[in-house]
Amino acid sequence: MLRACKILDEGGVRRVTGAPSGRSLFLVMGESKRKEEYICFPEHLCTCYSFFYDIVGRGEQLCVSCKHQLAARLAEAVGKHQEMEVTDEELAHMLANL
Repeated sequence: MLRACKILDEGGVRRVTGAPSGRSLFLVMGESKRKEEYICFPEHLCTCYSFFYDIVGRGEQLCVSCKHQLAARLAEAVGKHQEMEVTDEELAHMLANL
């Protein structure tokens, strides 16, 4: 929880919304020095290593989401995220690069 709050406090959460569909995803900044951004669907998926290793690979029951998903959920709940609008084509391109 603390690590997710740190990401949130540092402004590391952006919601990207496609137009005209209104479909959206979150880009959440990692904590490493590389400052990678992870594509995140708060209820379903994150592209970070931890999500795939701990949650998908090991079926971790105690941890139902990674810090990036938690940061995205918190950001949405308190309205503390940047908004970015792109075309649906650009949004599809982002997803195609997963």
